Parts: sequence; structure tokens; C-alpha cells
Amino acid sequence: MFTNNKLSKAVRLAMVFGAATTLAFAGSVSAQETEEDETAKKDEKTERIQVVGSRIRTDGLDSASPITIISTELAKDQGLSTLGELLRTSTVAAGSSQLISALSVGFVTAGGAGNESISMRGLGANRTLVLLNGRRAGPAGTRGQVAAFDLNSIPLSAVERIEVLKDGASSLYGSDAVAGVINIITKKGDGSNVTVNLDQPFESGGENYRLNATYGKTFDRGSFRVVADYNLQTELARGDRDFFDCNQRLFYSQANPGERTDPIDPRTGDYHCSASQYGVWIFNYAPGASNFRTGVKAQYDYDGFFAAANRPTFNSLITSPGPNNISVPNGWYPVSYDKETDGWADADHPFQNAQSMIPESEVASVFMMGDYDLTDNISAYSELIYSQRKTEVNSFRQFWTAQLGGRRYIRGGTVDGWGGDAVGFMPVAMTDHSGGETTIDYSRYVLGLEGSLGDWSWDVSFQNSYNKGTYNNKVILFDAMDMAQNAVYGGPCAGAVSPVSGKACTPVDWLSPDHINGNQSQAVKDFLFDIDYGVTTYRQSTIDGYITGDLFELPAGMISTAVGASFQQDALNDVPGEATLAGNLWGSTGAGITAGSANTRAVYSEVFVPVLRDMFLAESLDITASGRWTDVSTYGSDSTFKVSANWVIGNGFQVRASRGSSFRAPALFELFLEGQTGFLNQTGNDPCLNWSARLDEGTIDPRIAANCNADGVPATYVNPGSSMTSITGGGAGLLEAETSISQGIGIVWKSPEDKFGFSADYYDVVISSQVSNIGGGTVLDLCYRSENFPNEPFCDQFTRRDGSAAGDFGIDTVRGGYVNVAQQKVRGTDFLFTYQDDFDFGSLRIRLDHTVQFERSFKQFPDSDPSQYVGDVGDPKHVGTLSTTLNRDGWRYTWNMRYVSGTDDYKYFANGNQTTYRGQPSTFIAETPTYILHSASVQRDIYGVDVTFGIANLFDKAPPQGSPAGVRTAGNSILYSQYEFIGRRAFLNMSYDF
Repeated sequence: MFTNNKLSKAVRLAMVFGAATTLAFAGSVSAQETEEDETAKKDEKTERIQVVGSRIRTDGLDSASPITIISTELAKDQGLSTLGELLRTSTVAAGSSQLISALSVGFVTAGGAGNESISMRGLGANRTLVLLNGRRAGPAGTRGQVAAFDLNSIPLSAVERIEVLKDGASSLYGSDAVAGVINIITKKGDGSNVTVNLDQPFESGGENYRLNATYGKTFDRGSFRVVADYNLQTELARGDRDFFDCNQRLFYSQANPGERTDPIDPRTGDYHCSASQYGVWIFNYAPGASNFRTGVKAQYDYDGFFAAANRPTFNSLITSPGPNNISVPNGWYPVSYDKETDGWADADHPFQNAQSMIPESEVASVFMMGDYDLTDNISAYSELIYSQRKTEVNSFRQFWTAQLGGRRYIRGGTVDGWGGDAVGFMPVAMTDHSGGETTIDYSRYVLGLEGSLGDWSWDVSFQNSYNKGTYNNKVILFDAMDMAQNAVYGGPCAGAVSPVSGKACTPVDWLSPDHINGNQSQAVKDFLFDIDYGVTTYRQSTIDGYITGDLFELPAGMISTAVGASFQQDALNDVPGEATLAGNLWGSTGAGITAGSANTRAVYSEVFVPVLRDMFLAESLDITASGRWTDVSTYGSDSTFKVSANWVIGNGFQVRASRGSSFRAPALFELFLEGQTGFLNQTGNDPCLNWSARLDEGTIDPRIAANCNADGVPATYVNPGSSMTSITGGGAGLLEAETSISQGIGIVWKSPEDKFGFSADYYDVVISSQVSNIGGGTVLDLCYRSENFPNEPFCDQFTRRDGSAAGDFGIDTVRGGYVNVAQQKVRGTDFLFTYQDDFDFGSLRIRLDHTVQFERSFKQFPDSDPSQYVGDVGDPKHVGTLSTTLNRDGWRYTWNMRYVSGTDDYKYFANGNQTTYRGQPSTFIAETPTYILHSASVQRDIYGVDVTFGIANLFDKAPPQGSPAGVRTAGNSILYSQYEFIGRRAFLNMSYDF
């Protein structure tokens, strides 16, 4: 066992003084040692330690690369319960929206429901390398797109600190270290502890409870530590918070900006909810019904409100009697054909109140580690982690008659009571058969040896991680839906079974009020609905070894080096459920089996050269260079490099700079993803929809209009049909590796008395040939915009309907996939200011972290104009944290503030925030103001129990509110990870050491 007292001391000092970089306080370590210590040690070889960003063991924590150290004490002071929450407080993560469990509800996300990952600089979780004690932590999650480490997999109670290397490091750590490296350092050595953590919102829903126990022991030749942790995150349902209420349009008058133009719902007297409407959609065929109004739908009077208010009926709208007119059974009323009747439409179904905003997640984990001195020069070490996460998601959805033998509508006269020779009816029903459960079993073990050969140190380790994720999804069966719909027109049902799922056909009364309201009979539910079970496995095994030591001495010091090699195997296998594999899903994303493997070999080296020492304007100048050769079986080989300089000028000033290249081979899912299907609206994706009128208006590229016409799309194609099927697949055999250049320069200053510390680090990362998923809408746009139409290769990626079904010329199926695109670029500056001093009233510490993003741009193709994202919703220009701590008479008081600057998405709309609603000029909201969150806590040891109590979101800040027409929302709350979804909450942490 090799001691590291100097490292421990340095880390403690960094935590006490609020240092954000290892550089900021490394110099104070030796300065604060007593003269007696120095005398006793002057004949010993200096003890050397290693931190992330270099494999060479140095004499301190100074680094030529910017490194942030995050202590888990921050989590206790701010009431944070998970590793993901703690990492998202860092400005390298807060500048872009992160994948959190709330954003995995209702969306197909990488890793599946409940997964949480970290994306540094917004460059993507698969470009951020996560290490556990300096070694890779394998991916975890479900579905085919597993590539990143799930932060739920390791308990926060096992973590001592997190080191964040904020520039690329592929030359040291290999693929994925494009944006940077997150190194999770676990607790070690003696220490036995039981901790209880309670997190209670002031409103019910979203509670968090955590219990963990630790036992650690150090003996003569080694040590071991065991941590057991249980964490329960209770569900936050949409109905638990007022700010998630059913979304209003949130439109305002252009003439009178403070005046709302939303319709009023007479049931509530409030502005109308415009979420998921249910009822009967009505289509008008030529020559038409006189009581048809554009957009009209039939709404059932479930509570008698329509009748009591003497609302107009379909009969009252007739202007010309005849058989073409709409006739409906008693109790059905026309809505949604003008502003007033928009307010009468019911889109606030009770099912949505039960939708999970934060799903219930239960995580149980065990972490063990140990080391043992085999000889005076060789030590063995090991780590083992096992965790199980169970996540349950509740949701709801609409479903409708999209097939009907291609008609989509039930023609008037087909069902008793529903008449009109010139009309068709499409019932849109609700169901809470949506959501599912996910179970992730994740294990990882490490076996290694480390030792010394004279003045050289070596390390050899084997790491193996295994992820098994099972997921069950509540699905609607396509074959059952198709059979039940065709039965409307006399198709077989009684005594027949569905062709794929093999279920006995049950007739569905599609137009009944109960069916549409979500009260289907159990027999109908058993026929139409099912649960689909899938399994994902991912195994990663790595052997890594290196040796490091001094080569020879220069006038400025010793030249040191490290040389190593690694071999890694990755294997992914995702087997979706039977219905998914059979293509038997209605209205849901489907997929085939995604399976693939890769072997990666690498050799690397690093050299540290001290150039100058104790000269004018150069207390020291050091150069570090590293290089790596990597060979990936699925791609080929490439090499990367990094050169950095560390210049200590004097009087507390220091300059650091680096430039390096990175290399990322395509992830397994990017290569082998098999047939993942989804659905896209025709509006906004089909360039040919209403092309003729848009050409007259000047709102369409004339080339697109000409190509649409040449493709046989008639000018009369103005009404969108049913959704198109979008298929995404992997790019095996086509994809190349991503490459990138990362460079940065920074300045550091610390006052001689260590009261003040400051750093500013500029970063610039350019990724070339970035692997990206080209969606269906982009494929269509590239086809019809091409000068080579119809010979453009993208034009072979979709099929179009022929208009035979109700004049529907929409896209039927479009195939996208993973391709190498031109470029992604990020630039910005990280600032840090620290202050600490002792006063009569106590010890005061202040720390400010601030990041300014100058550029985050993306180019789809070499000749594309770059898209700039800084300032967009989810990508604020400024983010920061300000923490103030006072220690006084055994009490610790902490006040923390997190902030993000204002954002808006108006540049994505032709007329900015202006629109029209029912002919009335209006504006919508797609912006967020500067958003600030506060938390406060107090800590005290009470009879041997360490107690921390605090309030998070002290002023009960709600998420910013926006218009669903302009920005992603739940209700009217803008749904990005920078914002708070739970509300004000109290937290209590009680810890007892024994």
C-alpha cells in the first residue's frame, strides 16, 4: 500500500479554500509544511501523486490543463442526492441541456427511461469520458443507443470528489475523451459511517430518501472499504405542480402586448387548455356539408355542460338541407371551428395529471474496494460495484383510426347515428396504457497490480463492466388496431384472431363516448393493448498497463515519461420485445435487434520536460507532450497528440496553454443500430405540402417547388395526411471516425497570503466529420433542394403516397441514419474567483464559477451555413455558481446561488415571435429570462452526529413559462435541465461515524 499524505493534504486544502483547479492551491501545499517537516524529509525522495489529465506522477497538483475539483460536501450543503445532480452544478455541464430522468419521459432517449448522463460543453455524452478511480466506467442503460455511463450506477455516498478535466485528452485516455474527462474518486481507508438523507418538497411529490452505510479499515499491509446504499426517488406526477397544468396557448395581442388572445374555457373561466384533445375529427368531401366548418370536431357532452349552456348543435349550423350534411347522435356538439368554440373543446383529460414528470426510481448498490501489499514493492488492488435501478414511468396517449383500409375516416352512414354522405369521421381516443418499467443491473470489477522498479512506478489493471437492462413498454398492437378498424367496413372479426399477436378479435365501438374518453372495456383493452419486453446487454473489458518514471536530469529538473498500452473489447446486444421485432407497434418507435462488437488496441506515451527554473519572469516553465496510436476493429487506426505548457511567472501569476487532437471511433449503436422506427408529422417535414400556394406567397424555394411538381405532387395537396414512418439505422461500412482539435490558454493568479485566487481559461474545440443522425425531415429537404433531383441519393430514402386514399400525397416512409457531417465547434471562457479569510466572527469562504459561451455552432455539410446555438433555449451564454460559506464556533453556514442567462428561440421563426391566431395578430413566448436559484443550509455536529439542514430553491422559483407553439414545454413550463421542476424543498442529512 503506497501512502499519499501530500495528495490528501492538497485535496483538503483545495476543498477548504474553494479551489476550482488543482493548479490554484498546489503551491501552498509545500509552503505550509513546517520547517521541521522539511528537515525530516529532505533526504527522502519526494513523494509523487497522479491526478486526471496526466499519467506522469508529479510533485504536486499543478497542471497545465484546467481541472475542476468538485467535493461531495457540496452535495450535502445544497441538498443534492445523486451524482448527476452534483455534476450538473458544474458550469461545464450547465451551459447545455443535460439528459435527466425528467427528459426521458415521453421521449426516445439514449440509454432509455430514467438514464442520466453528462455532456461536457454540450458536445454529447458519448464525447465525454467517465472514469472511476482513473479507469473506464462502462456504459449502462437500455435500448440500442447505449453508449454512455449512467450516473445512477454509483452511489454518491461512495464518492469523495470528482475531478473534471476540461479539455480533450484522447492522447492519454483514448476514444470518447473529446470534450474532456470526468474522474470519479471514491472514498478510501478507515472510516465507518451510517448516513440518512431526507429530501422533502413543500408540496407533495418528488420526495427523495437515501440510506447508506460504510465500513472501512486500514491494517498493516492494506485496507478495504464497503459501501451499501439505497436511494428512493418518488414520482413527481404532472398533477402535483400547478406549473405543469394543462398548457395554454400563451398568445398575446400585438396591438396590446399585455392582453391575451387565448380563448376562454367557459367551464373554468380561465384561458383554454390546448393540450391533447380527444373527440371526433371530421373530414369534408366534395361537394361538402353545409354544416361543416374548417377544423370542426365533435365533442361529447360528458357532464351536461353543453346542453345546460344551450350550445349550438350540428343541426343548428345547417345552411342548406340535404343528405351531405353532418348528423351525429344526441350529446355530441361541434367545437374547434372558431375562437369561441376553441374554448369549448376539452383537451384537459384527467390522464395527463398522472403523467410522470420525474419517474419513480429505486436504486440499490454495493461498492467494495481494497488493496494489499504483496511485497514491499508490489501492491494488489481491486474494486467491485453492483447496482440495480428500477424506474417506472406513467404516461398517456391518443390513438385513432389511422388505417381503415387506407381511408382513415369512417364514412357517414357506416355507423348508426353518424351520417352525412360527404363527410368522414375519425375518432381520437385517450388511454393511460402508456409508459413502462426499466430495470438496470450494472456490475463492474477491477483487478490490478501496482509497484515500483527502482525509481520507476508501474500499474497493470483489468476492468470488466457488464450492463443488463430489461425494459417493458405498454404498447398498442398494430394488427389488432388494423383488424378492429377494418371490421367497421365488414372485415373479419368474430371468431378470427389477429395475424401477428394471435389474439381473438374483439369489436371496438370506435365512436362511443366511453371509448373516446379512455373507458374502454377490459375485452377491448386486452385485444388492442399489450406489454412488450426487451433486453439490452453491454459488456466492456479493458486491460491497461503503463510504467512511469524519470529519464535524466536537466538544469531545470528531471525529464519524466510514461509509456503504456491497452486493449479493450466492447459488445452490445439489444433485443426488443416480440411486438417491436415483428413490426407490430401502432404509433410507437420500433426497432430490430442491434448487435455488434469492437476491439480496440492502443499504445501511448507522455513526456514531461522542465525547461526553466528560478529565472526572471519564470519561476518555472514546463512542457508536457503525449501521443497515442489507436486501432479499432470496426474502423481502422489513427493517432492523436497533445502538447501543453505550464509557465509560472512569479508573484502568484501563472499561464497555461495546450493544443491537442482527439479521435472517436463510431459507437456501436452508431454502426449497428437496426431499423429503429418512429413517426413524424407531414407538416414541417414534407417540403411539398401546399407547395403551390407557398410559391405564390414566396415562402418556398422555387427549386423545391419545381422538384415537387416534377415528382407528381399536385398543387391541390394542401391538407396533411397521417404521420410518416421514420426509420433510423446504423452506418456500418460508411462511417468514419470523428477527429477534433482542442486548444486553450489560461491565466491563474493567487495572492501570496492565499486570500484571493483567480483563473480565466479560454477553450476552443472543433470536431470534424462528426457522427450525427440525419433525421427524416432533413433527408426530404436535401432531396427536393438538390440540383440533381431526382438522381440525388437522398431521394432514394423515402416513398410517397399516390393520392388514392382521400387525396393523400404525403410521405409514407423515410429512412435516415448516422452519417459523418461537417463540423461542430465550441468556444468560450471559464472564470473562477475565490476568496477566503479569517475574521473575529468566523472563517469566510467565497467561490464564484462563471462560464461564458462565445460559440456553439454546427454545420450539417461542408457547404452549409453554420447554425449558432449560443443564446438558444437550453444553451445560455452565461452560467455560473456563487457559493458563500461561514464557519463559526462549530457551525457551518452555506448560501449557494446558481444562475443562467436569458435565452430565446425566435430566430427559428420567419416572423420572430409574431403569429396569428384565428386571424388576430398575436405574439408567442419562446424565451427565458435570467434564472436564479438559491439554497441555504446549516451544519453542526450534535452529540457525535453530523447534521446538515437546509432549504433548496429557497424562493420557490418555478420553471420559466413559454408557449407550446414556440418551445418545448410540459404544461407551459419550459422543459430543459437548467430549470427546477420540484419547487422549494427542505433537506436533512444526518451522518454518524463509529
